[in-house]
Amino acid sequence: MRSPIRRKSVRFAAFCALLSLALVPAAPASASPETLKRSVSNILFGPLDMGLSPVVSARSIYIGLRDIDDTLAVRLIYPLPGFAWNTGVGFFGGAVRIVAGFLEFLPGVGLYFFEADLDPIYEVPERGEALVENDTVVLNVKFGIDYMHPPF
Repeated sequence: MRSPIRRKSVRFAAFCALLSLALVPAAPASASPETLKRSVSNILFGPLDMGLSPVVSARSIYIGLRDIDDTLAVRLIYPLPGFAWNTGVGFFGGAVRIVAGFLEFLPGVGLYFFEADLDPIYEVPERGEALVENDTVVLNVKFGIDYMHPPF
């Protein structure tokens, strides 16, 4: 037979523990949706990067020919093979962006409720120059990325 004093002391200790937990101020609710935003942005806008790769390629070649003081031979010979090469790089850069988005999606969902972030798997869409760029609270709208001249 247990003594009534022991039960009362256990109950009192449990009550004090619960009361002290209730009186501790709660931490402010903060979540970091950055990984999830980046993932969804990569999945949604990677196909646009692939489709706009000829436009971005032509723009990149035009800016390069305008700003770089190359010889006349380079200016005459480079644009055609350069266009094909840059278009291919832009197309496959968009494809890699989509794959990176899918790889970051599950960790992004898991980290949504915590104040944590993952470093980007593929940084070029984050730092590269784009035709359209608008960061919003819900989604980072960025597409038409120049994969040939990322700022490193």
